[in-house]
Amino acid sequence: MRVSSYGFGAAPIGNLFSEVGEDTARAAVDAAYEAGVRVFDTAPHYGLGLSERRLGAALAERPRDSYTLSTKVGRLLVPATGEGPFGRDDQGFDVPADLRRVWDFSRDGVLRSLEESLERLGLDAVDVVLIHDPDDHWEQAVSEAYPALADLRDQGVVKAVGVGMNQAAMLARFVRETGVDVVMLAGRYTLLDQSGEDELLPLCAERGVSVFAAGVFNSGLLATHDPSGTYDYAPAPGPLLERARRIAAVCERHDVTLPQAALAFPLRHPAVATVVIGARSAAEVARNADLTAKPVPEALWTDLAAEGLIP
Repeated sequence: MRVSSYGFGAAPIGNLFSEVGEDTARAAVDAAYEAGVRVFDTAPHYGLGLSERRLGAALAERPRDSYTLSTKVGRLLVPATGEGPFGRDDQGFDVPADLRRVWDFSRDGVLRSLEESLERLGLDAVDVVLIHDPDDHWEQAVSEAYPALADLRDQGVVKAVGVGMNQAAMLARFVRETGVDVVMLAGRYTLLDQSGEDELLPLCAERGVSVFAAGVFNSGLLATHDPSGTYDYAPAPGPLLERARRIAAVCERHDVTLPQAALAFPLRHPAVATVVIGARSAAEVARNADLTAKPVPEALWTDLAAEGLIP
């Protein structure tokens, strides 16, 4: 499959952290497509299915062979128990908690999850299916979820299968012990955290496994030129905040902003096929498109390495 250098992460249009209106969500997807984005990533987890429904509706009028769509398995959505009102979801999404997530990496659970995702998306197939966050479920994920997806790939139902996680070690194990085509690595190959380069990325390059790099702003610390906010969804530790500021200072010498460098950095590795960026509005998409369109001089990376800020 051919993919664009940058992809659209659809968690924000699933009301991540705060509500996004229907028209705003649709405009974000439209803006991404018009900007040349051809990779779209979603999951049942994002807004209890809201992200999948919105993304499917927004892409419905686009030629199906013009973009690559990925979704995930591992969390089934089942009706919430008890009598309403149910309140709000407790996983960071501003949606009614009328459904709940149930971990399920069994063969039947994977097939059911994908079938329900297709219904929400309004499609008869997706291109890529990722096993989602199997951190505490290795045995079932490798013995049931992966074989089920591999069978679907062999039958031509999906084009590629893989795993998406916030850690590199288990992803490397999947690459070594299974035949995954792609891994989505969130937050572990960024300007502040290159732990994915220790083992995973060289292994992927060696075996021809594509890497989708996500979380390249580390949840916010690298999202603005004046570093602030969160790192991995928690208050940024002082040493990391200071390191981000040192990186920003080097960027200034090359007329580059910190978020511009953060978006460009992962694509320097040959194993990285695309960088997936979350966006909740057309304005955010336009900002990201503007950042990715600006060239980053090679001398920036040389200077950052010379100061010990990147390998």
